[in-house]
Amino acid sequence: MIIHVVRPGESLYSISRLYNVSSNKIATDNELNNPNRLVIGQTLVILQESKRHTVAPNQSLYTIAATYGLTVNELLAANPQITNAALIYPGQILNIPSSTRRLGSIEVNGYAFPNISMEVLKKTLPNLTYLSIFSYEVKEDGSLREINDTALIEAARQTNVAPLMVISNLLPGGGFNSDLAHSILSNQQLQDTLLDNVIKTLKAKNYYGLDIDFEYIYPEDRELYNNFLRKAVQRLKLLGYSVTTALAPKLSAGQKGILYEAHDFPVHGRLVSHVILMTYEWGYTYGPPMAVAPINSVRRVLDYAVTAIPRDKILMGIPNYGYNWTLPYERGTRASTVSNVGAVDLAARVGAEIKYDRLSQAPYFNYYASNGREHVVWFEDARSIKAKLKLVNDFRLAGVSYWTIGRYFPQNWLVLNSLYNVKKVI
Repeated sequence: MIIHVVRPGESLYSISRLYNVSSNKIATDNELNNPNRLVIGQTLVILQESKRHTVAPNQSLYTIAATYGLTVNELLAANPQITNAALIYPGQILNIPSSTRRLGSIEVNGYAFPNISMEVLKKTLPNLTYLSIFSYEVKEDGSLREINDTALIEAARQTNVAPLMVISNLLPGGGFNSDLAHSILSNQQLQDTLLDNVIKTLKAKNYYGLDIDFEYIYPEDRELYNNFLRKAVQRLKLLGYSVTTALAPKLSAGQKGILYEAHDFPVHGRLVSHVILMTYEWGYTYGPPMAVAPINSVRRVLDYAVTAIPRDKILMGIPNYGYNWTLPYERGTRASTVSNVGAVDLAARVGAEIKYDRLSQAPYFNYYASNGREHVVWFEDARSIKAKLKLVNDFRLAGVSYWTIGRYFPQNWLVLNSLYNVKKVI
């Protein structure tokens, strides 16, 4: 894999000649919306050793993978159009990815909302270990607000992806609620009712495990949350379910703030199967312009996390989005969310040049809107994704977790599958 950064005067044709890879392959691999309109500073992932294979009679994915020294999962990841591994036919054309040595095998979680495009979901699932479906909102009486998750669970299991049920202290319409969390965490009977409802749903929906995303818990409820986790883990593990928790990106054990104080890293590390570190939102909707997940800040979180949580339980969060801010930034103004693909398309439309910040390891660009106001856009590209993914190897973590997989970002999966094999647990 090579990550090429487009320079002035380059075209897809000139880039293809540079690497002896067809322009059609580069456009297809990167799923370029307009191959004839490249942006200065745009990244392209070049897969040099990819081949094409025509399926012969009586061949299976297993025999084809073995021929090229690959696993079936690697072959599926390179061919997202295959939704059933048992259904390939003579004459079908398969992409054969590079068999170059990877850094190892990791676990990959992806968060998805129930309304995700099924086309996007099916293209993404071969790259995942877990699918966390967001979310069952907890009610004050311990019941759960239902979601339409059946199709997602079935699609996940068909591709050997473990579906995780997510519960949260979100209110309808958004917003994590501290009082709701306190009501549940301070009442043993409500906790029992909640866990009864969770277990009922896990069984009825054929989930693999539970992902608890309780945020903005009052600092004084820290031990109450720990005790709830002890009870939840004890009950669910006896039934064979995994338990995962989502944790704020703390820099130290004593970090102040309602987002951080009730998340007790050592206790979570001892109790649960995995923790998902929410290492994003330094740049956020109402904050000043900056990278969503600057690599230097992510490193500081990991520096502390590995002292408190077993490394093989940590899934590092990666954002699959960016933000567009109006300048000059004024406190309280709102940035708009952009997809990583959409950011490059926007740069092309407005004639912007994409730059790269070395400290945060993130791309950005400035432009002027039709009303004369200046804007700045921070997002993710192949370079920033590679930098984040290499942290998994540097810190010997279990893997990564994407928030969210709803907007398909082909370069992310090209980079991930070039660096790692994706573990499957079912």
